[in-house]
Amino acid sequence: MLTVENIKKSFGTVQALKGISFEVNKGEIFGLLGPNGAGKTTALSILTSLIDPDSGSVFYDGENIFSHPAWWRKKIGVVPQEIAFYEELTARDNLLLWGALYGLSDKEARERAGYLLQLMGLGSKEKAKVSEFSGGMKRRLNIALGIVHKPEVLFLDEPTVGIDVQARVNIRELLRNFIHEEMAIIYTTHQLEEAEELCDRLAIMDEGEIRAQGTLKELIAQLGEETEVEFTGDFEEETVRSLEFGTTNVRLSRFSGDSILLEVKEEEIIPDIVELFMKNDVTINTMDIKRPNLETLFLKLTGKNLREG
Repeated sequence: MLTVENIKKSFGTVQALKGISFEVNKGEIFGLLGPNGAGKTTALSILTSLIDPDSGSVFYDGENIFSHPAWWRKKIGVVPQEIAFYEELTARDNLLLWGALYGLSDKEARERAGYLLQLMGLGSKEKAKVSEFSGGMKRRLNIALGIVHKPEVLFLDEPTVGIDVQARVNIRELLRNFIHEEMAIIYTTHQLEEAEELCDRLAIMDEGEIRAQGTLKELIAQLGEETEVEFTGDFEEETVRSLEFGTTNVRLSRFSGDSILLEVKEEEIIPDIVELFMKNDVTINTMDIKRPNLETLFLKLTGKNLREG
């Protein structure tokens, strides 16, 4: 387990991090989200031992990473936002070079390169120069280079930036179905739908602080966000308003002759609401459920769009 405890960092009079804490477990994808200037880059720089914090601690399996930086660097893999490989080399040669730099033997590097080329769907292109690759292929190779040495903790900084939708889907499938089962992953992205789909837990940062963290469901509960359920049909106001929903977790927020909007705190009670309508001869034509999502939570916590500076 990676444990971050009250990390602080200032640059002159600017407090980049005001004391952030979180944990990441093996086999988990942890999303670190925030608008530009939130402190994500500073946090990643500290966690990858590029810079030291002013105070605070980071432990991995009980060991302080700042006391054992060389040991820690062997444990981690880093996939930067910028493409980091030699375009005039083949994919296989890039992997062999990175494997050697990480201290793999020639045999280990060749075995690992062969495995990763197949895993990333690059096996048929292993002898082609990387300069001939599409954007999505380059991104997949970039990830392969970050895990060639089998790291236990992987840092992914915007790994799908600048590529098309299908390429992003392919990379998400790789991360979810293969890679993260072997390691802890810390993931940053400006794609909220991507984070919502991929991350097991999330931390939302702003102005050097973590505003909230947890699973998406936990964040929704923490912030009191409600699911909106709109029914269309033939409604009589007196009948609808007289219904006993039997819970304080349902609120009638809009009524018209052919439309009802309810705010529901727990989705599990929606079938009970439908049953209640049916028992009271209330005709329902359609039902539309609008769930709170990560964008809703992000705007509420930061007052900003994720892409804002």
